[in-house]
Amino acid sequence: MAALPEPKTGDPSLGERYRRVRGLSEALVAPLSDADATVQSMDDASPAKWHLAHTTWFFETFVLRDHVAGYQRHDERFPFLFNSYYEAEGRRHARARRGMITRPTLEEVHGYRAAVDAALLDALPNLPEAARELIALGCHHEEQHQELLVTDMLHLFGENPLEPAIWPAARKVPVAMPGSIGWIERGESVVEVGHAGEGFAFDCEGPRHRALLAPHALADRTVTNGEWAAFIADGGYATPRWWLADGWAWVQREGVGAPLYWEHRDGLWTRFGLDGRRAIDPAAPVTHVSFYEADAYASWAGARLPTEFEWEAAAASHDPVGGNQLDRAGAVEPRPASEGPAFFGDVWEWTGSAFRPYPGFRPVEGAVGEYNGKFMSGQFVLRGGSCATPRGHARASYRNFFYPHQRWQFTGVRLAKDL
Repeated sequence: MAALPEPKTGDPSLGERYRRVRGLSEALVAPLSDADATVQSMDDASPAKWHLAHTTWFFETFVLRDHVAGYQRHDERFPFLFNSYYEAEGRRHARARRGMITRPTLEEVHGYRAAVDAALLDALPNLPEAARELIALGCHHEEQHQELLVTDMLHLFGENPLEPAIWPAARKVPVAMPGSIGWIERGESVVEVGHAGEGFAFDCEGPRHRALLAPHALADRTVTNGEWAAFIADGGYATPRWWLADGWAWVQREGVGAPLYWEHRDGLWTRFGLDGRRAIDPAAPVTHVSFYEADAYASWAGARLPTEFEWEAAAASHDPVGGNQLDRAGAVEPRPASEGPAFFGDVWEWTGSAFRPYPGFRPVEGAVGEYNGKFMSGQFVLRGGSCATPRGHARASYRNFFYPHQRWQFTGVRLAKDL
């Protein structure tokens, strides 16, 4: 992997951030062959090669094309291939057929990235503020795709009968199970939620507004693998009383009986990870569960899922750059809880809140305005970040969102209850 060129004079912090983000993407795909980077394992996932090119297309289109006079595209065919969902940018290759893009090769995509990096860093000192804001947005956008890179690679290799270990890891030392869940209680209150206006945030995190919270309690940690195994042993996946109607239909239709990547082998529950297949760690947070599974577990446990505002109010006093998050390329996975409540890292936590706009929300003008607003239908909010979230990317107001059946992300469960 070639080193990125140094930015010229101007905004060294933005240039350095750009170089750091782009370099992590390259490191994440370093173990992959051209075939590894081309295959698409399911419609929800994208090939690694596509992630690398799409994030580059974002910078080329919204920064270089729109703000650098005389810029010529690296390849006029690439916008059709690597646009994701921006209707304002014209026709694009079907998402479910991204795995058919055998050309350009992985090497050619790396060349595309290098060319755009050189052009952007050369232009950076003279770019207007609007373009610099788009570079900042593009860096956060690429960090989102870095998490998708990790989880899409995991799904891809989980489909391979050889179950290869992409990043072999040392043998794990068992740790003690955490104690019983403790509860963080809060009385009725009116709280301020949403982005406060300082620093970067995505459009869906605002406007900041007030929310009324009823008396409730949140668990001081997420549900563990061992606790989830008890749910399975008690017939959790075979008892319709715990499930929403759509969730029960999904369980029956898909034959779901455990979290994604779990298999029962030789009398033990095992999981597949980027370090290969291993026995589950009973003390670690359970992950790769859908909203349907999370809601069913909460019902079985005599609890419920938190609202996103209950979660945000509790997490606001915690450090969003702490916890187990992505710092470098490697076999990431959730770790057993340390002392004290933890709200960031390890697993994205399902909430019971639908992903809908806040009062007063308005998408920004132009194609970039398609970033979040048009997806505010049929999805649920997750909070907190995961072991695959680049450190520094999440914050208390950050709203991730997925459809209720999806579980290939590092998704887990924190319980709540009414008081």
